Amino acid sequence: MSSFLYFILPALGGYTLTSVYLLKNPLILHRRKRTAFYCTHISHRGGCGERIESTMGAFTHAVEQGTEMLELDCHLTQDGHVVVSHDENLLRQTGQDVTISSLKLQDLPLYKDRLEVTFYAGRYSSGEDRKFALLEDLFRKFPKMPVSIEIKENNRQLIEKVSDLVKHYNREEITVWATVNSRIMKECHTMNSSMPYSFTVSRGVLLLLLFYSGLLPFVPLGESLLQFYLPRIINRTFIPKKRILRNRLIIYLLQKVTMRNSLFKHLAARGIQVHLFVCNKDEDIKAAFEVGATGVMTDYPTLLSSYLCRNQSQD
Repeated sequence: MSSFLYFILPALGGYTLTSVYLLKNPLILHRRKRTAFYCTHISHRGGCGERIESTMGAFTHAVEQGTEMLELDCHLTQDGHVVVSHDENLLRQTGQDVTISSLKLQDLPLYKDRLEVTFYAGRYSSGEDRKFALLEDLFRKFPKMPVSIEIKENNRQLIEKVSDLVKHYNREEITVWATVNSRIMKECHTMNSSMPYSFTVSRGVLLLLLFYSGLLPFVPLGESLLQFYLPRIINRTFIPKKRILRNRLIIYLLQKVTMRNSLFKHLAARGIQVHLFVCNKDEDIKAAFEVGATGVMTDYPTLLSSYLCRNQSQD
């Protein structure tokens, strides 16, 4: 036993020291990613706290307020148009229990005139524009604006049409594939491998396992972005459906396990941007940057712009 420890302890010590050193100096083994964009200010659903979510009115307002990236979701109508919408079923957004895929573009209903902000319970947004936007119209109006597109369904036709639009408008370097599902991400990446892509849930879990095991500094990563909840907002500004996420102890542990400054610094050093969401208060924005986020996603683009302006002036 003593002879075993004689060999194993120095080996473990050497591994630990090497891992820690490479965690802080990742460019020794990895080439830094060079994305065509670097975004500190990201507008969730186009800034859905200040305008009706995912409308051209919302996107236009967010850009006017200085956002550097628009985050959105897409679905396909019955007649093959790529529509910007968070939900496939339109009950929450319009009051009508219908799906986008069952309707032609011309038959899509209008958004409600007041819509509750998902990540700020009890707050509502409104605006003159209540029409569903087409992804193509967004690309046409904001040709240079980085966009993160979340694909929620494993729909090959939808993924292909999104890819075709990205190619047509020459946006492959500034349009991001995003999804929580690894199977969907595989389809997206296979369809268009030129687009940067974000971590899925399973890849995010693997990332944490690699980090805590000390293996992360040795492993190549294909993703260009990590987009993740700021856990402190759960149960305060966002009430999740899953009961397990309503437990304060679970949220506390999630915060401790995931919000690791050394992890985020390592990713940033490798050129992988870290976007935390959805930050709708000054204290949440501050908390996100303090743990190492390179960017913050918000429903309130004016609030985030004001925060960044104040803090840059202080620096």
